[in-house]
Amino acid sequence: MPLRFRRRAMPVPAEILSALQVPIILVDRSGHPISANPAAEMMFGRSEDSLAEKGWEGLLPPDSPVRALLHEAAAGEHEISAYDVRIALVDAPAVTADVLIAPVAGQGKHMTLAFQRRSVAALVERQADNRGAARSAAALSAMLAHEIKNPLSGIRGAAQLLGSSDDGEGRDELSELIISEVDRISALIGRMERFSDPRPARLKAENIHSILGHVRRLAELDGVKISEVYDPSLPPVAADRDALVQLFLNLVKNAREAAGEGGHIRLTTAYRHGLKIGRPGGRGRVRVPIEICVVDDGPGVPAGLADHMFDAFVTTKRGLGGLGLALAAKIASDHHGHVEYQRDEAKGETIMCVLLPMAGEAVS
Repeated sequence: MPLRFRRRAMPVPAEILSALQVPIILVDRSGHPISANPAAEMMFGRSEDSLAEKGWEGLLPPDSPVRALLHEAAAGEHEISAYDVRIALVDAPAVTADVLIAPVAGQGKHMTLAFQRRSVAALVERQADNRGAARSAAALSAMLAHEIKNPLSGIRGAAQLLGSSDDGEGRDELSELIISEVDRISALIGRMERFSDPRPARLKAENIHSILGHVRRLAELDGVKISEVYDPSLPPVAADRDALVQLFLNLVKNAREAAGEGGHIRLTTAYRHGLKIGRPGGRGRVRVPIEICVVDDGPGVPAGLADHMFDAFVTTKRGLGGLGLALAAKIASDHHGHVEYQRDEAKGETIMCVLLPMAGEAVS
């Protein structure tokens, strides 16, 4: 087929595709290439004519994740996004890229296949930061738990004996202060122990809106006002209910502190098609279509902290704070999910989004 004739037949303007630096290939519903822009020709080392004539034969192996994604997109007739995909080539070095597949608007027979080549995809970088935050705190948490938690029961018992003496109100007030501070430290250590717990989370099907409803009731007991924008048709998530309650309570608490008195906090849920993330250790990929966001109208995180906010002990508050978001990252990772920070300056909103798989979601 002559090059000029095929380009005129393209349902996507050739001038637009040629101008884009992102490699884009137009494929039919079977996944066979029809045409390609210059960036795609350079990426795969084949001309547009050769791609259209030979297809993926001799270029992508039969078990290539690109072929699997094309098949999935054609079967589901919706967009597919996969991040940090290692693409093995038959006669060239492997490349790593985000793979984005979408039906062409108004053309039921064609799809665009785009490759965003980066050293590491932005989402995967944030996901790795989440897991790194959990790992970096593990050794410290184990040490503190061993060195501090054992003596706490003795300290608390001594304080209780002090409070039962007849030496006046001053001693009672002091004992209450000691007990309060010991309880606070004990709670801190208990939270840190979760980082070093090697046991896998026990997940079962849960209604995410039931979990969020419980979180809202707990938060409102503390005076927090929350509005809701939910997708009522969401399927169940694979969850450890208590852990997710803790995760979202941490996010709501942070939102309350950021927004201040009179601030507005909103919980939202939505279903996002096609998004996949890698599991720890490269053990396959899992879809994370369930999106839960905690939105506040506070000023956001200072620029210097935004890239490290999921690290343990990174905080703008005084004292031994900075565990809430690191713990949120750990819990999300335990659920094969991801938590990320976004800032919408146009709306003046800070958004903490948690992405989770559906119950029974298979790993690919």
